[in-house]
Amino acid sequence: MLDAIRWDTDLIRRYDLAGPRYTSYPTAVQFHSQVGTFDLLHALRESRKALRPLSLYVHVPFCANICYYCACNKVITKDRGRALPYLQRLEQEIQLIACHLDPGQKVEQLHFGGGTPTFLSHDELRQLMSHLRQHFNLLDDDSGDYGIEIDPREADWSTMGLLRELGFNRVSIGLQDLDPAVQRAVNRLQSLEETRAVIEAARTLQFRSINIDLIYGLPKQTPDNFARTVEEVINLQPDRLSVFNYAHLPERFMPQRRINSHELPEPAEKLQMLQRTIEQLTAAGYRYIGMDHFALPDDELAIAQEESTLQRNFQGYTTHGHCDLIGLGVSAISQIGDLYCQNSSDLTQYQNLLGGAQLATSRGLVCNQDDRVRRAVIQQLICNFSLDFEAIEQQFNIDFRGYFGDLWPQLQAMAEDGLITLSNEGIEVLPAGRLLVRSVCMVFDTYLEQQNRQRFSRVI
Repeated sequence: MLDAIRWDTDLIRRYDLAGPRYTSYPTAVQFHSQVGTFDLLHALRESRKALRPLSLYVHVPFCANICYYCACNKVITKDRGRALPYLQRLEQEIQLIACHLDPGQKVEQLHFGGGTPTFLSHDELRQLMSHLRQHFNLLDDDSGDYGIEIDPREADWSTMGLLRELGFNRVSIGLQDLDPAVQRAVNRLQSLEETRAVIEAARTLQFRSINIDLIYGLPKQTPDNFARTVEEVINLQPDRLSVFNYAHLPERFMPQRRINSHELPEPAEKLQMLQRTIEQLTAAGYRYIGMDHFALPDDELAIAQEESTLQRNFQGYTTHGHCDLIGLGVSAISQIGDLYCQNSSDLTQYQNLLGGAQLATSRGLVCNQDDRVRRAVIQQLICNFSLDFEAIEQQFNIDFRGYFGDLWPQLQAMAEDGLITLSNEGIEVLPAGRLLVRSVCMVFDTYLEQQNRQRFSRVI
């Protein structure tokens, strides 16, 4: 069974290292400023020629309130008027990008993230979606995966009705923790009732899927009070759950400096929280998809994993990895063929560039052949918990054992430790290794030794 996990404290202690989450390979840490607008336009032309389907990501950076744990690219403001100049530039970007694509390229997936997309007024959301439909081939039969991140403090029944009317059929709800003491410690006061109201609206309006985000390792959390949060969340019956490990990196993310580090749970308590969460969710029928993600057995992610068609990109686990991903908005990342590129993360610079009729591409990377080989290997491991050497050999015309000969001692050590089985045919990640699959992927990451590990969160 793909969902089987075995908790092994000794293995976790040894392999719980800091490393990438592999929403891409190479990771965004490798992006550089030599990649720019010309590369993006060339990639768009290739996408148009191949008529590849599209996945659109739209970044709305605004939040009315600061959550101290947050590491997203956001702008905290009570001034709703700040959205207007941003939306004007975003619409320009939509227009500039779309003119290099073919109207026949269908948008199979759409995701609004942030920030808080529901910071926008109803009229602003209507206009933005209208502009997207005008310039991209959005599906109108509800067959696409069109999702949006929701802050229940910024949404009500009318908001949910509007989003459904605009074509959204999936929602992701930020919750993090229900304990009032924890909420006060991270400056995010959000009641169970607020969250339940949004979920009930989504169900009544026939949204296809509901995801809830939780974070363990926040200040004032204990194994017992987090278990109560998980129990309440299970009662809400979301289709998917993301249970993230809080990475306290105050030197990188200024809002985290407001968190009292003395109130953070000890590493052993964090492990206990995760173990109990896995036990609770498994008992409730959820499957472990991997990398903090859980889903009900009839969810598309669980089905795709069973059928070995699950993929991973900057939006996490997805069934649309075959699409070219177009990122729109400040800091948004695109993945088009072998090109990764990212818009400027500075709001003023983003708006100024587009104000001058220029795209806001600031950095990126073009994959070489070695990147492509390792990307395929990591994708298979992180999505399917297995790797077929012959499939990689045929795809890239290499001898796997010869190509990765220098890695064999590390893989053999992992096999001896019980993380994986290693044979002439391939690698199988064992139940005790599934929580540590990032550590297995890190063996194949050729850039990792050159990187500062402090940039990454720990595996567990």
